[in-house]
Amino acid sequence: MSTPYIIETKGLFYRFGGTVPALHDINLQVPAGSIYGFLGPNGAGKTTTLRLLLGLLKNQQGTIRLFGEDLTGNRLPVLRRLGSLIEQPSLYGHLTARENLEVYRKVYGAGKERIDQVWQLVDLAQTGKKKARQFSLGMKQRLSIAIALLHRPELLILDEPTNGLDPNGIIETRELIRRLNREEGVTIIVSSHILAEVEKMASHVGIIHKGRMLFQGTLGQLHQMQQGRSLLQIDTSDNDQALSLLQSFGAQRQNGHLVLPFGGREASANISRILIQHNVGLYRLQPQQNDLEQLFIDITSQN
Repeated sequence: MSTPYIIETKGLFYRFGGTVPALHDINLQVPAGSIYGFLGPNGAGKTTTLRLLLGLLKNQQGTIRLFGEDLTGNRLPVLRRLGSLIEQPSLYGHLTARENLEVYRKVYGAGKERIDQVWQLVDLAQTGKKKARQFSLGMKQRLSIAIALLHRPELLILDEPTNGLDPNGIIETRELIRRLNREEGVTIIVSSHILAEVEKMASHVGIIHKGRMLFQGTLGQLHQMQQGRSLLQIDTSDNDQALSLLQSFGAQRQNGHLVLPFGGREASANISRILIQHNVGLYRLQPQQNDLEQLFIDITSQN
């Protein structure tokens, strides 16, 4: 039976031996064809989750399904359909990009023509006879992704692929991920602790913190949460009286101003009328929208 999710976990739990679990009730749902941004602060449980998906850690509790198949008992057939890059790239420093690809091509049993395809795809054709040890970190990341693509995986799992890269390397890696998804049809789950970076490439987002999933949905749904948290900032001739008058609207003091949830144009007009009727001078009535970074901080700081 087909499934809309290429990755699906239910009740995933993992403990490293301490009293506090590293993962608690993780229900991951990665739609086929998506770029899924797996977002959370360092130590949130992202790498532990990805290692469980790859069978690098033994599952303690819960179920893991990849391509609609239970990972238990189907590990080898499942792993043949995916590629991964976890932590540091594993490359032969004394070999060129093409020579590294040739070594791994034989391991994967891929055709020789695939080397040229992935070599071009990750934009490393210009490296020529340059040895991998002379590559920048960004080039090493791209070569490692090329290796992971040799066997034409349907799913690519990338753990913090932009970590430690300079701005150019981040842009190159981000564009490569988008191109792989768009042109090769690869579903990609990419972990990161930087929401602004995930926002530029992901179609879906999962936010994890202290081993618990706090949000999961489309990027559009996350934006809707952001919009729902818009505030109205007010300055008046008498903020004490205005605060009293606007208690029913949820008014609060913040940094010398009054703020309250933004309820739209009609609500703003009603607030203005109330203040004017009570002879309170209105100096400022300005909507202010929290950005996604602030939303991420708010979500993770509440737990």
